[in-house]
Amino acid sequence: MRQSPEATPPFLTPAATALPPPPTLPANAALFLDVDGCLLPFAPRPDAVEVPSALLARLTVLQQALGGALALVSGRNLATLDQLFAPQMFAAAGLHGVERRRLGHTGTAGDVPPALVRARDAAIALIDAHPGALVEDKGAALGLHWRMVAPERKAAAELALRAFAAGALSGLPDYQLQPGDHVIELRPRHADKGSAILAFLDEAPFKGRVPVFAGDDLTDEPGFSAVNAHGGISVLVGDRAGSAARFRLPDPAAIHAWLGVPADPNPESSR
Repeated sequence: MRQSPEATPPFLTPAATALPPPPTLPANAALFLDVDGCLLPFAPRPDAVEVPSALLARLTVLQQALGGALALVSGRNLATLDQLFAPQMFAAAGLHGVERRRLGHTGTAGDVPPALVRARDAAIALIDAHPGALVEDKGAALGLHWRMVAPERKAAAELALRAFAAGALSGLPDYQLQPGDHVIELRPRHADKGSAILAFLDEAPFKGRVPVFAGDDLTDEPGFSAVNAHGGISVLVGDRAGSAARFRLPDPAAIHAWLGVPADPNPESSR
């Protein structure tokens, strides 16, 4: 798999709010979209998010309009992405690029080393001491969440989960720690979102198109760098400083508007 460009870009913006909004999506775009924090707002639990019907319908239309050149690029695994976006099945990269599936093909799950299984079991025992903490089993990756821990206990839970993950890493030489929003993840080090995007750009129907990638957190930085290196459009969602992204939108609702998703007259409704 091709390596993505170095995540530290030549273009750094200290204040995300200084970034302009992105241009209109080009008709010849190769569109790559992060899911959590970008297409979907964060939920207290990873399994509590829902894909609005209007978003799913618009992504389906865009996929067709772009000749199939639309892919989800997520920290979730492919199986979970398919559950979220059912009945549609998009081209996708899961686990930050460890898993990848072209449109119309069946993706393969990443290998799960025995040491990760042991770490998962130990983590499940650990969170009993931190009510509200959560272990997210992604197969070949493991996420430790503390978003739902009570505010007065959150700092202690974060410290304990980060220390646990660092200790588990010593038995997983091919893994790395990936910090996120109220989560620390153990994931394979041989791929990232940038390398996944580059692999898609080598293939039809993405090849020869203008790459466009929207994402919100640190795991999206290699994707921004890869897109920038190909003269594409990189879009930060949120207000995180120091990103390689060259454009910005404030939140998932703004991403929906940019993509042409009709406004939901009843925001509380779900499909």
